[in-house]
Amino acid sequence: MINRNRTLLTWISFLSYALTGSLIIVTGMVMGNIASYFNLPISSMSNTFTFLNTGILISIFLNVWLMEIVPLKRQLSFGFLLMVLAVLGLMFGKNLAIFSACMFILGVISGITMSIGTYLITHEYQGKQRGSRLLFTDSFFSMAGMIFPIISSRLLAHHFEWYWIYACIGLIYLAIFVLAQISQFPALDKKPAVTEQAQEKESWGLGVVFLSIAALAYILGQLSFISWVPQYATETLKVSLDSAGNMVSYFWGAYMLGMWFFSAVLKHFDLQRFVMVLAALATVLMYWFNVDTNPQHMLYVIALLGFFSSAIYTTIITLGSQQTRNASPKLVNFILLCGTIGTMLTFVVTSPIVKHFSFHASLVTANALYALVFVMCLLTGFVTKHRIYGHATSH
Repeated sequence: MINRNRTLLTWISFLSYALTGSLIIVTGMVMGNIASYFNLPISSMSNTFTFLNTGILISIFLNVWLMEIVPLKRQLSFGFLLMVLAVLGLMFGKNLAIFSACMFILGVISGITMSIGTYLITHEYQGKQRGSRLLFTDSFFSMAGMIFPIISSRLLAHHFEWYWIYACIGLIYLAIFVLAQISQFPALDKKPAVTEQAQEKESWGLGVVFLSIAALAYILGQLSFISWVPQYATETLKVSLDSAGNMVSYFWGAYMLGMWFFSAVLKHFDLQRFVMVLAALATVLMYWFNVDTNPQHMLYVIALLGFFSSAIYTTIITLGSQQTRNASPKLVNFILLCGTIGTMLTFVVTSPIVKHFSFHASLVTANALYALVFVMCLLTGFVTKHRIYGHATSH
């Protein structure tokens, strides 16, 4: 029964990442259609999606404390009700205010669910097993990123309204809701005993600071890149919407395969050196994509970029969790929060760049952010404590 329950909780974690991935990744595919639906320029429409990203940010920030007050199963059950209301609001609400409110609600649902999913993995698995399991969990984010652009392009090509895409995404939460009803969730200690280890874990150190900056820069860079690739491909390179969707799907498909591959080999490498090399490769590959203009070449380059960048974010989280002997939910959620700040800032940063410069300029900005990730991972090497605490929890 214990193994069965652990499996159920692990699948909830998998699906929580798939939910967040699908909500974030379809933005680039549906943005043009929604802008036309509301008769807005695309740069203004992209700002509206900040409500989605803000909802994710706020909910992850608050859920550090909310998890200690509201049982996890109750949060997921209430989230299902909100998901139904949000999807119905998108379908039947015909003005921008309702759309923005629904996007915010979807962000809140996504953030709460993903923070629960991340906590469940870090609670159920230890040491390097935690790192490989987090990688496999995050592969469901990219799996959604591979599947939903294809679903989106097919639905839009057959003249379905854009909101049916969000109805399809709602099916993921239906699965989470069903699994939650038959699972037993761990109880969080509201007042943990103050021991020497508990006191020590509050001293996060400079490594957590560098890794938190890296998490923010990575997510901001990744989403600044992938959110504008469809528009760059269709508007600047004049390729079809299906071809643009293929670029996004190639990226996330290779991203998923990379996570599966690296989750198997991660235990053979030093985490800090591993993530530093991957960040360097990703920076070079993104530069290659940005300077190439042959759509066929770009498909292969974006696939390589997806593959080699796939393990960066979860390795950052794992490395951060090994900066102390016992990683608290607050530490893990703090790094996750920094990554989510990157999500929230995506269109705040890139919309003015697109408006005043070009779609390509947003891709160049993303490239600079990946370079910053490399620098932060390099600096982490001088202060990291994972070689002490990572082995201490690997049994």
